[in-house]
Order: sequence, then C-alpha cells, then structure tokens
Amino acid sequence: MSGHSKWATIKRQKGVNDAKRGQLFTRLGNAISLAARNGGDPDMNASLAMAIDKAKSANMPGANIERAIKRGTGELGGQQIQEYLFEGYGPGGIGIIVEAASDNRNRTAADVRAALAKNGGNLAETGAVAFAFTRKGLIRIKADNNGNNDEAMMAMIEAGADDVVEDDGEQLVYTGMADLAAVREALKAKGFDVLEAGLVYEPNNLLEITDKSTLSKIERLIESLEDLDDVTSIYANFDVADELVES
Repeated sequence: MSGHSKWATIKRQKGVNDAKRGQLFTRLGNAISLAARNGGDPDMNASLAMAIDKAKSANMPGANIERAIKRGTGELGGQQIQEYLFEGYGPGGIGIIVEAASDNRNRTAADVRAALAKNGGNLAETGAVAFAFTRKGLIRIKADNNGNNDEAMMAMIEAGADDVVEDDGEQLVYTGMADLAAVREALKAKGFDVLEAGLVYEPNNLLEITDKSTLSKIERLIESLEDLDDVTSIYANFDVADELVES
C-alpha cells in the first residue's frame, strides 16, 4: 500500500506516541464521550464499542469509562466534547492532520497553532492538506505466527477487508469507512485477535525524508503535538529513508 509508512512502525517501537497514564486516559475518555453522543449502549453503537475496547486494552478503569459515557450522553451536564480537525505543514513540506477532542475550540486551535509555529510548521486552511489523505477504517490484528498467513489473509478479505499489510508482528486491515464495524465483528467471529479498530487518515502518497536534521525536526513537532491533552490523533504524509532507519 503506497500510503503505509515505516515511520508509524518506528514510532511504536520507540514509544514516541506513549502518553503519560493520566493523559492517555483523558484522551480515551474524550473518544468515548464523542462516540456516546450517538447513544450510550455499545451494543447499539459500534463506534462506542470500539472506543471502549481501546480504553479497556489500556487498562482504563471501568468507573472512568462509565463516567465518559455519561458525559457524552449529557447525563453529567457541562460543556460537551466536540471533535475538531486541524491541517498544517511541517518541516520538509510534509502535510499534517491533527484530530482533537475538546470542550473549547479556541483553546485547542491556539495550542495546535503554537506547537506548529515553534517547531518549523504552520497551520493551513481547511482542505489544503486533507485532499492528500483518504479516510479509511483500520483494524490492527495480532499476526498469526503459525505459518498460516496466506489462509489468514484470505479470511480477512472474505470478512470484507479492502487491503491487508504485514507490519512488525501485526496485520493492518484496511476497510471502507462505512464497513469498519462490520469487518471488525466478522474478524472477531473468525477468531482473529483484534488489537484496535478505528477510522484513520491514510496518506495517498509519501514524501521520503532523507535528511536526519529534517527528520529530527519533524519528530520534535509531532512530539509537541502529542503532548497536547486535546489531541487524539496525528497523521503525516512522510516516510523515513532506509538509511535513516538503519542508523
């Protein structure tokens, strides 16, 4: 798949995306609250079920999950969490999409703008960057190490996957936006170990970064964005040259 980046794998290996426990729970709670706006019953709300699964895999306490659901359904009152999308450019001319969940758009926009500006980037107009990405469903599956990968891939395609990519002990199953929940359930029914499922922005093409200095600047920018409590996901259309990976 042209849009799959080695950088995503490297980031997981290095733990760049690891948040402090409290910060992680805040983000997971916001995702649950967002999903719960369409109903607080996970059996009737696939997006909520996926958000809860992700929270449970991170060992988020049940009381936190329940509170986040009630916040989303309005049972707790207060300002509702809303979802926001910001687009920008980073060092080397890469495109960046930032997803955020917040009860104060002005605060979040200012934080994202400042993180970009301090690290060689800038905020872009709506639509200026998003056209270079495609919205897809992504399901992360624990890879089968028993030598049955061909059979497993065929079963995934039969379950409705559009594409499957091998990635560092995992299989990344891509789906259409509307098919994500159904494919996730079909894979679970077939016995696959579903690690995570959700909608992502997959870059249509990747800009290869060959300069170590530029890569360092990009990583600092992304780390600054990840440090913001309101930011839930970050997508960028670059890849790392093999010589930088090896070094």
